[in-house]
Amino acid sequence: MKLTVLGCSGGIGGVQTRTTSFLVDDDVLIDCGTGVGDLPLDALLKIDHVFLTHAHLDHIASLPLLIDAVCNLRTVPLTVHATPETIRILHSHVFNWLVWPDFSSIPDRHHPFMRFQPMKVNETTCLGTRSITALPAQHTVPSVAYCLDSGEGKLVFSGDTAYCSELIAAINALPDLRHLIVESAFADEHQGLALASRHMCSGMLLEFLGALSVHPAVHVTHLKPGIEQRIMAQIEAALSPLSPRRLMQGDVLNF
Repeated sequence: MKLTVLGCSGGIGGVQTRTTSFLVDDDVLIDCGTGVGDLPLDALLKIDHVFLTHAHLDHIASLPLLIDAVCNLRTVPLTVHATPETIRILHSHVFNWLVWPDFSSIPDRHHPFMRFQPMKVNETTCLGTRSITALPAQHTVPSVAYCLDSGEGKLVFSGDTAYCSELIAAINALPDLRHLIVESAFADEHQGLALASRHMCSGMLLEFLGALSVHPAVHVTHLKPGIEQRIMAQIEAALSPLSPRRLMQGDVLNF
């Protein structure tokens, strides 16, 4: 499997600050932030599945525009995988005919342009030889992490999360984990804000990594614009044996 980083910033404000979205091979999106908007139409048409970690705007911003762009050009619905709680939020607050049309009911409910597929924690979706499993996470809204399995190796994306012992246990159960994409939205001087918003700061991420018994390549994501260098300096100063690096838009991870 190949994961291409379309966006991995914790906000906007420049060409390298697209919000979270990863293209897996050429037909799957993990989250649907502003980075999706840089794809050409022919690439958008190849996307058959979107897996959402949660319903916050920076992770779903391009979903309404994506389905609007491709709906009349597709022969099968776009499938959006998410927790039942996330699907309820999207129905209530986005695809509600007020903010955006309900593409899960047009042209009609029997032949929609988009369909929602509920997915619970620890549930696995198989796409040919590939599989994607929802893992526990802790955020201010119902949220999941994802484990992507190519059959030869695995990648875990934390999504937005605070320190989560259940996620740590799930990661430690993956001896063939090759890559871990994990968030650190704030610097240590903003620990209070990190705790209130259920994100991690530099020190919390280091504590998280210190609890791991596996040794994947670690890629730090969701850094807030303007303090990226400060966050990474704090992480790198700790000399973690896992040597975390900053994830960048355009990075390609193979596993």
